[in-house]
Amino acid sequence: MVGPYRELFSRPGVKGFVISGLIGRMPMSMLGLGIMLLIQELTRSYGMAGAVAGTVNVSYAVAAPLMGRLVDRFGQARVIVPLVLTHGTALAALMLCVEFGAPSWTLFAVGIVIGAAAVPLGSLVRTRWTHLLGGTDQLHTAFSFESVADEVVFVAGPALVTALATMVNPYAGLIVTLVCAVGGTLVFAMQRATEPPVRVGGKHSGTPITIPGIALLSCVFLAMGAVFGAVDLITVAFAEERGVKPAAGLLLAAIASGSLISGLWYGARRWEASLRSRFIRALAVFAAGFTPIALIGDVWVMAVALFVAGLAISPTIIAGYALIERLVPAHLLTEGMTWVSTAVGFGVALGAWAGGRLTDAYGASDAYVFAFGCALLAVAIGIGGSAWLRTPVARQKS
Repeated sequence: MVGPYRELFSRPGVKGFVISGLIGRMPMSMLGLGIMLLIQELTRSYGMAGAVAGTVNVSYAVAAPLMGRLVDRFGQARVIVPLVLTHGTALAALMLCVEFGAPSWTLFAVGIVIGAAAVPLGSLVRTRWTHLLGGTDQLHTAFSFESVADEVVFVAGPALVTALATMVNPYAGLIVTLVCAVGGTLVFAMQRATEPPVRVGGKHSGTPITIPGIALLSCVFLAMGAVFGAVDLITVAFAEERGVKPAAGLLLAAIASGSLISGLWYGARRWEASLRSRFIRALAVFAAGFTPIALIGDVWVMAVALFVAGLAISPTIIAGYALIERLVPAHLLTEGMTWVSTAVGFGVALGAWAGGRLTDAYGASDAYVFAFGCALLAVAIGIGGSAWLRTPVARQKS
């Protein structure tokens, strides 16, 4: 299993952008939680904490495709350096506003800037892999590795920011988040040898979302994001209802661990089935994996069930990104990939809101039915529009 991944890092310059990209995207699992922990600790208001964090997420989701378009037009370094410096400054301003008791509206105003200037490094890293490996079998392995890297971020990030905020200082989690975002992104931008060139526009000069296959994938990932947002919130409530709230971290780590392991396995294999077929099958397994969770009452049985449910996440995401690489013209690739970030971001916000309302009304176990319903919706959309996912041959390197 290790061999295919070892080959990826034999290319010059790869280690530099992979490591800096991993550090720079740690904040994607730390930022919202760190903001909530800080604001709740100092204002004693969960409502305010959740509202500000939600503002950041929505602002990011709206701005990500525009950032992708700018990167495609002007290049990665020219766009992300001023953006991440703005992001870091706004994050520091938020901490100062909280510390000095600034009016509530300032938290939302600064939150909009924080989200709008956040850099979706995951999309930029995948674009670099496409530039280096497009048209080769290794691109499949590279996308698999990046999916595994995302899961590492989502396993380690929340635990790190929570420990820092609760055991060191309420500001410590966000300070480390700021350092990772700014430091990792600036070092990533310095890796100019692997930066994709700016490409001249071709047949499609508009936005990739007008491509039917990309619109379909965005809808699928919106539904999947709703699953993720709902499960995260409902699982915390599930553990609290059973008197073991600290076990919520273990339960959430279980689903991420399942996705991590399946990503490693999926990337090490060579597949004969088409991308479209793999994506639809993974979606079906994704929905099936969430079937039993509404029927489970024991915490430790739930940990096993969530681990199993997580096994289909990475294969679905890997195949989805690979489909985008085939469907989107090269000069629009970054924007095409950021539409996934936007779709998942909106889905997570919707899922967290709906999951919270349903948990308050019916309890955690019954609220899990919403997550299962969203998983079924993702499958229905994918199967219903699968004809739009037929792809041309792999893009050849120039």
